[in-house]
Amino acid sequence: MYLTILIISIITIDQWSKWLIRTNFSLYQSKPIIQDFFHFTYVTNEGMAFGLELPGGKIILLFLTIILTILLAFYLWNEKDGHPLNKYGLALILSGAIGNLIDRAYFGKVVDFLDFMIGDFHWYVFNVADSAVTIGMIIYIFYSINEDKMTFKN
Repeated sequence: MYLTILIISIITIDQWSKWLIRTNFSLYQSKPIIQDFFHFTYVTNEGMAFGLELPGGKIILLFLTIILTILLAFYLWNEKDGHPLNKYGLALILSGAIGNLIDRAYFGKVVDFLDFMIGDFHWYVFNVADSAVTIGMIIYIFYSINEDKMTFKN
C-alpha cells in the first residue's frame, strides 16, 4: 500500500511540476530561484539521460523504455515481501521511469527544469522523475552491496 502511494505521489508531483513549467515558461526561459546556484530553466530532452541519443531514434527509445518499465514493475512485484530498502529503491526508480515515460509517450520528449550551477560548473538540467530514479538507484545499490549484512523479518 505504501509503495503504491509513493509511486502515485511521485508521478503526480513530477507531472504537475512539468505542467507548471510547460504552461508558465517559454522554452529555454530561466528564472533564478537562488541567483547563480539554482534556477528553473525550461528545456526538453528527446534522448536518454544527459541528452544521450539512442541509435534508432525516439521510437526505439520509447519502445525500450516501455519494455524496461514493465520489467521493472514485475521485479518490484516479485520483491513485494523483500527488504524495505530494496522495495523503496525500486519504487522510486519505477515512479521516475513512469514519469518520464508519460512525457515521451505524449510529447515525444521529456521536460527538464531543475537547473543547478556553481560558478562556471553547470550541471545537466533535470526533473523530479530523474531525481526519483537517482535516489532510487542509490538506495538500490546501497542495499545490493550490503544485502548480506541486513536482516529484515516480515
